[in-house]
Amino acid sequence: MNWLADWLANEQGSWQLLALSFATVFLAELGDKSQLAAIALSGNSKSPTAVFLGTSVALIMASAIGVVAGGGAALVLPTVWVKGAAAAGFAFLGIRLLWPKSMWPKSKGESRH
Repeated sequence: MNWLADWLANEQGSWQLLALSFATVFLAELGDKSQLAAIALSGNSKSPTAVFLGTSVALIMASAIGVVAGGGAALVLPTVWVKGAAAAGFAFLGIRLLWPKSMWPKSKGESRH
């Protein structure tokens, strides 16, 4: 953790940016689709720890992608395409959550009883 303290000490305004980033994302996620999905998944699971770890890693990865790609995506892609892709993704996830498990496609070698 020494590397983090050294980096923050050498970066002007890093503490403020860290606090602002945390507060913004934390408040944005309260009651958001991510939290509602975690509630739905943990309510139907026997391992809430797995749901916690899975959703945590997913949020970290999504944030990393957003940070890396955020600067360039708006310059390369039309906004309407980005919004359309996001809408299609949310629609797919919503349908998948509502679709009964008995109707999911079977995995190779799996049987439904």
